[in-house]
Amino acid sequence: MSKGPNSRLADLFALTGWSKGELARLVNRRGAAMGQQQLSTDTSRVRRWIEQGEIPRDPVPRVLAAVFTERLGRVVTTEDLGLERHRPTRTGTVAASASEQPWEPDRTAAVLTEFTGMDLMLNRRGLVGAGAALAAGTVIADNLHDWLTGGDVAHAADRPGPRQVITQGGPRPVVDVYDAGPVGSEEVTALERSVEVFRAWDASRGGGLQRKAVVGQLNEVGGLLTHRHQPALERRLWTVAANLAVLAGWMSHDVGLEPTAQRYFVIAAQAAKEADDRPRAGEAISRAARQMLHLGRADDALELMQLARASAGERAQPRTRAMLHTVEAWAQASLGRSEATRQVLGEAEELFVQEPREAPPSWMQLFNEAELHGMQALVYRTLAEHDPGAARLAEHHARKAIELRAGKGRERSALLDRITLASVYWISGEPDAALVQAKLALAAISQTSSLRTWDRMREMYRLAGRYQGLPAVAELREEITAALPGRRLAV
Repeated sequence: MSKGPNSRLADLFALTGWSKGELARLVNRRGAAMGQQQLSTDTSRVRRWIEQGEIPRDPVPRVLAAVFTERLGRVVTTEDLGLERHRPTRTGTVAASASEQPWEPDRTAAVLTEFTGMDLMLNRRGLVGAGAALAAGTVIADNLHDWLTGGDVAHAADRPGPRQVITQGGPRPVVDVYDAGPVGSEEVTALERSVEVFRAWDASRGGGLQRKAVVGQLNEVGGLLTHRHQPALERRLWTVAANLAVLAGWMSHDVGLEPTAQRYFVIAAQAAKEADDRPRAGEAISRAARQMLHLGRADDALELMQLARASAGERAQPRTRAMLHTVEAWAQASLGRSEATRQVLGEAEELFVQEPREAPPSWMQLFNEAELHGMQALVYRTLAEHDPGAARLAEHHARKAIELRAGKGRERSALLDRITLASVYWISGEPDAALVQAKLALAAISQTSSLRTWDRMREMYRLAGRYQGLPAVAELREEITAALPGRRLAV
């Protein structure tokens, strides 16, 4: 019986510019290259997939995902194509869309592995285009809310029986799909250590040079999670997956792969819940909010921060809640809300100095005093464009952050602080001081692989335009234009 048109597949098909016959030939060709010589797709089958919602047998959905990924230059999964088969929900009805029902652990592991695999394929072929619109904050929040807050969804480690995926012929064990096998405590410890190495590198030099390594490691962890492990070990694996997914998302954001970054943040939040670590889920969502703020979407960021704080809940330590407050304050500052900004930042300061109940988790150890000052500087610098009185506070915090980061392997963060400080001086009418900081930032920026840092430099360039009549400022702007990596600057 016809299910009706597959709008997801139809929309992506329209973007490719292919005919139905071309797609059929590409599927057969790619399938043969993948060792699936038996595929005999034709135009009529493609028409049924698009117009009648027919879902082809495995491995055709995976072949289609690979073909679309290569064509569009961004990760396209079988779920994006509307070709996933889903179990009934707890009420006994089948969800119309994957985003309308809570994710189960099996599906989380499968999506994680498929998405990272497609991402790695793009890396190998040198395709890095964004190619898709970001979802609004409200859309992400709606899609995640029930999944993150539903208390009656069992964790993977608590559910009996072998894991399965749904195929045309019915359920089958996931072990038939992936090669990786179960691991022991020592292997998980090694994975945990690798996260620390990747995190330190990202903090120092930016995400560009190590992103593929992180995605590859996450892909392997996804394969491991398709096998049964002891509950404690399995939760540790889900924690590793959450930490790696956050890093993959942040590194993707750092190099301008925005839709890819957003998907990793969602995967990270879902993995954190499987690890029964709601504060980690909240922090992952806050990363998506910071991404929205970087892209000028403060309203969406506030929607996400409401979900992040609700997800973190009372189990979040004071320092975690302080960090969440600084992101919310940045959103308020972006909207020009001076009173709300100052109030939320004040609460962040109070939370930060509270005595922790226990040692902070590894993913919060980078949010130290220097990072607090750095976020305060960014927030007050943002607010200063609406409320000039915030400029002096931004200057104080930026200088303190730079001082505290010196020699600590946080070169990228210190560079962002330096750009913030220069921007403050442009705003407050001190071009000589701004020139000093801007030249220091420009001298250091080539040492990172962070396009996000260049985006901040571009904002500083815009502010410097107020003084472009000064010869030294005009010369600085020419130097920035010459150094910019293949991007145009707004005047």
